[in-house]
Amino acid sequence: MSLPGDDLVRPFQIDASALRGRLARLGTTVDEIVGRHDYPEPVAQMLGEAITLAVLLAGALKYEGVFTLQTKGNGPIRLMVADVTSAGAVRGYAQYDAEALARLEAGPGPVNAVPRLLGAGYLAFTVDQGEHTERYQGIVDLDGANLAECVHHYFRQSEQIETGVLVAVQRVTPAGPWRAGGLMIQRLPPSSLEIEGEETPHRLGFGGELALEADEDGWRRALLLMSSCKPGELVDPKLPPDTLLFRLFHEDGVRVFPVHPIAAQCRCSRERIEGVLQSIPREELTDLFVDGEVSVTCEFCGARYGFDEADIDALFEHSLH
Repeated sequence: MSLPGDDLVRPFQIDASALRGRLARLGTTVDEIVGRHDYPEPVAQMLGEAITLAVLLAGALKYEGVFTLQTKGNGPIRLMVADVTSAGAVRGYAQYDAEALARLEAGPGPVNAVPRLLGAGYLAFTVDQGEHTERYQGIVDLDGANLAECVHHYFRQSEQIETGVLVAVQRVTPAGPWRAGGLMIQRLPPSSLEIEGEETPHRLGFGGELALEADEDGWRRALLLMSSCKPGELVDPKLPPDTLLFRLFHEDGVRVFPVHPIAAQCRCSRERIEGVLQSIPREELTDLFVDGEVSVTCEFCGARYGFDEADIDALFEHSLH
């Protein structure tokens, strides 16, 4: 059960400089996702970061569908996927090489850095709004010490939007549940500044170069204030999100907007699996039978779906009608 102030995204605006942002706080959501697979600590923490970033980035978009963050590299963690629906359903999983991870943990230096855990590869963002809409995808190299720095790199290179991101994933106690928090601010062009459908005109100052200088000073100040936030504050269940935002930005005026609740929820179902199996030629499915059935396990939630020969025959008979 979520604590008050957990499992939500709080949009906000810093009035003095008209910067917009999102604060994410994840309790049960992140613990349920990383806990159901019993991942080693470095994998659980890195997946928690990916989930938190997916929630933050999805909260900054207007879409109806699924936002997906994916990493693929040649390090011990080969693949991570985290996705968020526009309704707030979150899921994620990681694929890793246990032997490579053990060698890394036995060696010198920090284990949780992106270059060591993920290796060389890419970070991809995808927005899928259904079969009748164009799919958007952005890809950038895994360039940074952590995933937040990789996101910075993406926005600098691909979107040319100045963005500041902080992410923390921790256990409050050594054997306690996982918690996560994230903070993101963005400096957008004046025409793009809109939150929750409400126009928010950019404060330009007195004009010309003075306006640009004031704008730049406001951005640097916001980044400095954000950087003063400690990882423990981002995940602290006793520190409400609004109290944290006020503590950081109250001198410049911080305005909050309605929260978006989120929850761990997989979208797998027997009907979805049946659709996948129907797309495979019937003769190829014969090779997939083990002990009299075709077994499919969801990588996200671990749910197992079994289909015997009669089930498979019924699927293909139904598809002919």
